Amino acid sequence: MSKTTPPDLESSLTELNTLIEQMEKGELSLEQSLTRFERGVKLIKHCQKILTDAEQKVNILIGNDKLIPYENNDE
Repeated sequence: MSKTTPPDLESSLTELNTLIEQMEKGELSLEQSLTRFERGVKLIKHCQKILTDAEQKVNILIGNDKLIPYENNDE
């Protein structure tokens, strides 16, 4: 049984963008839309995990194992 390598962040985001474009056209059946939506949710969770893991690695490398909340002051 062979293991497949999960897609990297860039590939996942590209696929997610393609799924969104297909769904926004409004030409898919309900079943096709649901299938793409389900795939999109999986891709988003995968991307979130990649980014969380990267953030934790950065914190370890800078010697700070505490996560600092991000504050957006642009609003």
